[in-house]
Amino acid sequence: MGEGLLTPGDGPAPGHASAQPGPGPPRPGGGRAPRPRSARGTASAVLLPVSLALWLAALRDVDLDAMRDLGLLQVLPGIFWAALGLLTLGFCLALSDRRTHRGLLAAHTLGLIAVLHATPTLLYPTLRYSWAWKHLSVIDARLRNGGEVPDAGKLSVYDEWPGFFDLNGLFLRATGLDSGVGYAAWFPAFTNALLLGPLLLLYRSVTRDPRLVWGAVWIFYSCSWVGQDYFAPQAFAFLMFVTVIALVVRRLPTSAAPAPAPGPGPGPGPPEGGRAPPGAAPKRPPAWPPGLLAAVLVVVAAIAASHPLTPLMLVSALALLALPRRNRRVVLPVLAGAVVATVAWDTTVAWSYISTQLGDLVGAVLEPDANIASGLATLGTAAPGQTLLSWVDRILSAAVFVLAAVGFLTRPWTRRTGLPLLVLAPLVLLAVNAYGGEMIFRAYLFALPAAALLVSAALLPPTPGTGAGPPAAPTGGPRAPDAPALRTLAVLPVLLAMLGGLVFGYYGKEAVNRFTPDEVAAARFVTDNAPPGSRIVSLTSDVPGLDRFYDRHERVQLAAQDPEDKQRLVRDPLDGVEGYVYGATPTRPAYIVLSRAQTMNCYLTGTLPASLTPRLEAAMAGAEGFTRVWDTADATVFRYVTPPPDPPGGDGT
Repeated sequence: MGEGLLTPGDGPAPGHASAQPGPGPPRPGGGRAPRPRSARGTASAVLLPVSLALWLAALRDVDLDAMRDLGLLQVLPGIFWAALGLLTLGFCLALSDRRTHRGLLAAHTLGLIAVLHATPTLLYPTLRYSWAWKHLSVIDARLRNGGEVPDAGKLSVYDEWPGFFDLNGLFLRATGLDSGVGYAAWFPAFTNALLLGPLLLLYRSVTRDPRLVWGAVWIFYSCSWVGQDYFAPQAFAFLMFVTVIALVVRRLPTSAAPAPAPGPGPGPGPPEGGRAPPGAAPKRPPAWPPGLLAAVLVVVAAIAASHPLTPLMLVSALALLALPRRNRRVVLPVLAGAVVATVAWDTTVAWSYISTQLGDLVGAVLEPDANIASGLATLGTAAPGQTLLSWVDRILSAAVFVLAAVGFLTRPWTRRTGLPLLVLAPLVLLAVNAYGGEMIFRAYLFALPAAALLVSAALLPPTPGTGAGPPAAPTGGPRAPDAPALRTLAVLPVLLAMLGGLVFGYYGKEAVNRFTPDEVAAARFVTDNAPPGSRIVSLTSDVPGLDRFYDRHERVQLAAQDPEDKQRLVRDPLDGVEGYVYGATPTRPAYIVLSRAQTMNCYLTGTLPASLTPRLEAAMAGAEGFTRVWDTADATVFRYVTPPPDPPGGDGT
């Protein structure tokens, strides 16, 4: 077999043969000379800095105000896409050459993480995404209150799973920082870089073929469009989830990792003299070293304390991994720990929330089709670009599962690993809960680490000499000089198509996710000046930092109200908003916040007409009781106090 990327055929399961290329020729003074770098390796090493330089150059003078239906896709210049293409080409060239140093593959992968996940941070002057701002508010509130936040309203759910927030609170206290807003902006790039370690551990536990390992890593980052890597408990818990799964798979009997040597175990040792009786079987090593098992269970407990969904995903994955009898010695201790930690947490700390959701949970179990459909609802009122974006996301997700199935069917060795079970495990939860319409996308996210290696096995040929394919063909005959390049280019379009699908999902909503300094300043003005007990009204949740004192102020989002109330708001904006602010007093006024991102959200999603913002602003500007207290290009704030009633017998003039 040659070294190209699309050679058909497959062989035995990944064995324990060395994945390293053979040594170079002997040196005169002893030892081995380093293998010379091929033309492909040299080209890959050159393309990496060139692509990164083009990427940085592309970030100058980007007109962010021009973002509309497709977000950053509309405003990033051509050299940005050229940089992404050259980076992918360099990675393919490096992957096609067995002599490529692993460091070069890692550098390309880290470059991809930087290009994809650091771009918004470098472009935007403020933290992106309203939920990231909300999570900063939760951290601040828990620090102010020394733990559980009183009068938290709907945000009290964060007190049920406070692990992520309290960990950040400890970090802020240890460093003396006033807020996490600075490092939260870099959280997507940081967490994705950290995720590289568990992914490599997982993939190297399944195969010792570096081509399949690094191909899977690249595919994972190229298809992870769901966008759950922002400053949130989900990103933190997902990182720990992949770490636990990787450590478990590493210990399975089918692991490609070198098996630990049999050692002394409980029970009587060999007779005096050190020799076991003839025919005696060597003692099996323990499934887990006690220290490692304890560390894994600590991570499992941290997951249970940080996020409601991830522990269920972990239990589902471990339960399916435990189905094969050969896996149970390894999996059952961790599965038992995950079940105990989840049940203990949910029936004690989180019970006040869980108990109110039991009825919905039972109803969801009885209507699994509704849970699945909830994430696939039609977007008939959305902007045209958002409808396209939704279909691209779905096509990419479906393509990943189809290619994973191809890998499962065409590479028999994958069937003896835990990968197929790990792909199926998140799908089980589709029948349990809709999770606000996001369950189908969360299931895709949790299935992706295992699916990526199956896709890699489907697309890339095994490297000769790694035990992941048939033996290499004799090398004595002539070989077409352009064969490796042609086979590399055969996979390159697939990887580019994956990245093309990713950027639609990851960058397509940036017109809403990005906030200007004006919007941040307007929200800060409101939270600084609103007395305790004030009501703060906005069209949508897309106002950065408006939840800063959520334990002191009441929040109302008009787009989240009943359909009848929203219809009244659209018919008569003033009458619609007065129903939510009437009764405000000088000591407890109401504030109505209008902003660019909210208007853009209405346009993109269609939840409210985009024309509502100027109509509502004009209506409030001439109405009694409304006072404009903030007015900039991107944000307007009105303060409302209910006018006193007309005196008896008055004519109201």
